[in-house]
Amino acid sequence: MASKPTSSRNPDVHESDDGRARTWLKPEQIEQLRDVCLTDAVPTYLQDRNETIITLAYDAGLRASELCALDVDHLDLEAGTVYLPSAIQKGDPPAATLNLDRETVRLLRRYLRDRWKDTDALFPTRSSDRLSTRSLQRLINKLAIEADVKPQLADGGRGDSEDITPHTIRHSVAYRIIQVEGGRLEDVQLRLRHANRQTTDQIYSHLVPR
Repeated sequence: MASKPTSSRNPDVHESDDGRARTWLKPEQIEQLRDVCLTDAVPTYLQDRNETIITLAYDAGLRASELCALDVDHLDLEAGTVYLPSAIQKGDPPAATLNLDRETVRLLRRYLRDRWKDTDALFPTRSSDRLSTRSLQRLINKLAIEADVKPQLADGGRGDSEDITPHTIRHSVAYRIIQVEGGRLEDVQLRLRHANRQTTDQIYSHLVPR
């Protein structure tokens, strides 16, 4: 039996066949994800961690692997920044320092003040010292289902909660910059740290108002 051809597409990119962002969320849907973190079904320290994860990912546009690789020492909350070493970024580009929103800094301060584990990793779990990308994927998916959030699709329709991934949040940053903040594709490229503009145009040009 002939083997099936393997796809060269990175499954974490979550683009449609024409290269466009496949799923993203509007700002109010991100708020729904944050709100559902604050449930009595989990301990307070996990509520704080989960809300901080959503907020930081949406503010900084981090990839799942970058978010999980962050250490506490990568934060400078006095300056309101997060430092991304080259080694934790895709393709080993130059190190980057990203400015953070005041709300993100506030949540990070609260989370670190009340954190239940003193680990180098910024986001531990109950069973390990560092959150894995697979565990992050499960967490985001679980929150999306609990919040009953339906992502926006490139064809103009709505997807299912099960379609939402950490990369959906990264795509949502591009939507916010262009549609809410009135930014340009150049601004998206800078925030998401694409190595070349062609990547940004291919994935997000359909978000630009016509």
